[in-house]
Amino acid sequence: MHLKIDDAKKLHQKKYRTEFGYFLVEGEHLILELEKAAETNAALQDCELFVTENYQHFASRFKKNLVSEKNMAQLSDTKTPQGIIAVAPLLPSAKTSNQNERAIYLHEVQDPGNLGTILRSLAWFGNFRCLLSPGSVDPYNPKVVRSSMGAIFHVPTELDVTLESIASRFQSIATLDMNGKSLGDNSFKHFDCYVFGNEARGIPREDLQTMNAQPFTISGCGAIESLNLASAVNMCVYELMR
Repeated sequence: MHLKIDDAKKLHQKKYRTEFGYFLVEGEHLILELEKAAETNAALQDCELFVTENYQHFASRFKKNLVSEKNMAQLSDTKTPQGIIAVAPLLPSAKTSNQNERAIYLHEVQDPGNLGTILRSLAWFGNFRCLLSPGSVDPYNPKVVRSSMGAIFHVPTELDVTLESIASRFQSIATLDMNGKSLGDNSFKHFDCYVFGNEARGIPREDLQTMNAQPFTISGCGAIESLNLASAVNMCVYELMR
């Protein structure tokens, strides 16, 4: 693989990530996570680095391309670029589930920070996969990649998974609802898939009824109306692993 720098600059846009089959990974910490993941994931071994002079001696398994500060600024998604960015191949959709792996389904999640934070939690606890509905933020969006802190390389992720397919694919489904059982109820740990809705709209109630999703609630003091999506998912994942 060798993507010209003018094409690499276009990878901030989803249509070019899809066209070229690559995405950007920015910053030394994420590059180190990418290196670690490439040791066991053959799909990630075809990466290249763009570096400024500050990183020209950076030890890496990947080919390095020296670029100017100006070009780095155009490649970067941050105000103060570190000076090192990888171009990595898009990961194939993870279709094969591992034994005892739980599924987290996100319906039309929009906020890149929310998705990145959720992926980070799933990677921390392990044995989870992330299913994203059509209309969700692209997991290869630079802001998602950055906020995931490298978790995107470790969490099996499926794209464009419809709500309709969830009901036929999983025997037991749980969701969050203000009128559900307590999250601490022992039954919460015994579902195959946990579905979470859009930050503002949630999931249409008729769809939840169709898939016979069992409601649970995170008890609070009632001072505010709702929790941030990433916070809610993180609490549920922690409860599953407790």
